[in-house]
Amino acid sequence: MENRILLVDENEIYRDIMMRILCKEYSVEQVDNVGQAMDYLAKDINGIVAVLVDMLGSTTDGFTLLDAISKSPLHGKIPIIVLCNPTSAEMEEKLYLSEVSECIRQPFNETLIRLKVRNMVQLFQYQNDLEEKIKQQTKRIEMQNTMLKVEADFLQKSNVQIIDLLGVMAEYRNQESGEHIRRIKEYTRIIAEGMMQLYPEKGLTTELINIIVSASSLHDIGKIAITDTILLKPGRLTDKEFEYMKSHTFSGCEILEKLQNAWSKEYGKICKEICLCHHERYDGNGYPNGLKKDEIPLSAQIVSIADVYDALVHERVYKEAIPKDQAYEMIMNGECGIFSPDILNCFTQCRKKMEAL
Repeated sequence: MENRILLVDENEIYRDIMMRILCKEYSVEQVDNVGQAMDYLAKDINGIVAVLVDMLGSTTDGFTLLDAISKSPLHGKIPIIVLCNPTSAEMEEKLYLSEVSECIRQPFNETLIRLKVRNMVQLFQYQNDLEEKIKQQTKRIEMQNTMLKVEADFLQKSNVQIIDLLGVMAEYRNQESGEHIRRIKEYTRIIAEGMMQLYPEKGLTTELINIIVSASSLHDIGKIAITDTILLKPGRLTDKEFEYMKSHTFSGCEILEKLQNAWSKEYGKICKEICLCHHERYDGNGYPNGLKKDEIPLSAQIVSIADVYDALVHERVYKEAIPKDQAYEMIMNGECGIFSPDILNCFTQCRKKMEAL
């Protein structure tokens, strides 16, 4: 039965008085000693909204009951209300220290008892309802977070697939195999992880490195817009042709802008950084904007040296492959443009890993 009050009182007269006062609002279950109360609570606590204990008699037994309730599932869920002697301030203090919710002193006032019991019951019911709402809301938030994580993981996988697909399209357009894309990604990872270890102040994290590695696939996506006569020309480009070839950086960003809804904001930002700036050089002699030093995004600096190294040690339509030792010396001597001292130091530290790849 709902809204039950357990009345623990060895005085039958007091039990009858409390029954008459409370029976209109509650179902009053009566026991006359602590042992019965403990047995009762052990069997059935459903629907109990308060425990009313007479502490005028055996105080030792009364505190035994309070201790038992404090160790039961009812603790903190329902009010414990006691009847006590008005002359014992020490007793009242001890009761409140035992986490009693309310003390009702003699002489008993019928209206006051009813109001105190009602207020305590309503207060605890409100508290319990609030806790349950918080618990349910917490579960909903946890479920939403789980769903968001699943969606984020799916989006990240989609980002990688989209970026790799676009990168391979660019390579086929350039008559390169998909191996170039895979090598650039691995070189980029080796250098980026080396930078994270050597220069933690640069803020690289595993998550950020994964994004940079994936985005490196699109460094030359703009070459899709370059005509075959220039893109596939064997041998050296004329100055005019080279100026036209430089436009692949801007063309790539334009392509990425049109695809901005295909991936997350951070993916899009890093993809455009790499696409636009991977031909910039530390001394400002790169293109398309002549950026210098830290004006060049770190992501683009990393992909840039990976791209240059791969271009040197592998055959291209306009050149033969160069031995690895010679490629290393050319990069360190600035023959392929100037890179930052930090990038070159990392390149040196990672050289064996890159050559093994």
